[in-house]
Formats: sequence, structure tokens, C-alpha cells
Amino acid sequence: MNICLYGSGSRRIDEIYTDKAYELGCAIAKKGHTLVFGGGDTGMMGACAHGVHDNNGRSLGIAPQWIGDFEPLCENCSDFIYVDSMDERKKEFEKHSDAFIISPGGIGTLDEFFEIITLKKLKQHNKEIIVFNIDGFFDKMFEMIDEMDKKGFLYKQEEIFKIANSIDEIFQCLK
Repeated sequence: MNICLYGSGSRRIDEIYTDKAYELGCAIAKKGHTLVFGGGDTGMMGACAHGVHDNNGRSLGIAPQWIGDFEPLCENCSDFIYVDSMDERKKEFEKHSDAFIISPGGIGTLDEFFEIITLKKLKQHNKEIIVFNIDGFFDKMFEMIDEMDKKGFLYKQEEIFKIANSIDEIFQCLK
């Protein structure tokens, strides 16, 4: 299975997050899956990719070449696809992935998350989406989504994504 990871590329995040991302990468490789990610060598993306590579797993990085001006790109990817824009990158993520894991991140991660759940809601795909809620990182976002639902801003709320608080829960959701 090709598993896409959305997450921060920041070098400034706490180790509680990057340690879990590394463990996730180890698990992805050990279970024989391929990591699809934004190609970054730092933050959540880099930690997960290092876990994959340290366990002889496969990875596919997808990024515009110019993103290297903002963060280093991972040199250990099994394959790398260069694109011209962030929109094209998101389309390639969707094309090459069987499931999506959203890990802690910033504005770019939220953009990717909301786009992929919107596409699922609009029946453009039926792939599993799992939010990896490390240390309650996304709790406030879930409160906001619940509030939007309560106030009628969301249509019939079926399960569009699942929440996992551990790596074991992620792989239970993927079965």
C-alpha cells in the first residue's frame, strides 16, 4: 500500500512529534508499505522518511524543485517526482496514494488535509484518511469541526476521516 504522509517540514518542532514520525516510518517499512510524502528531509516528513529508509523501506518524494530554497529535500528517496506547483504536488499525492495520514503540521498540512477530505466528501476518491493526533495536537481542530457541524455549516456528517492516537491505531484503521 502507498501511504501518503502530510506533516510539517519545520526544524523547530518538539521531539515528541518527530520521534513518533520516525516510529511511524519504521512501521511503514516493516509492514512492507511505501511512504509517499512531500520530499522534505526535516520535520515530520523527514523523520518519517528516515524511519522508512533506516528499515530498508521504499519512499516516493513529490515536490517542486524550488521548495529546496525553503527546506532541504530528502536524498534517500527510492523515487522522486518533481512538479511545478503545490497544486500539482497535491494531485500527484492523490494519484500515487492508497491512504493518507495527517500528522502535526502548519498551514500547508491543514491545506492538504482539508483538500483531501473535501475531495472525499465530494466522492472524488474513497481512500482512507487518518489524523495522527500525537499528544492531542489536533484536539482544538476537532472541536472546531464539531462546532461547525452543530451550527449547520456541514452537510450530513458521515465519517470522512478517522482519528488515531497511536501507530497501532493507524494500522488498525488501514485494515
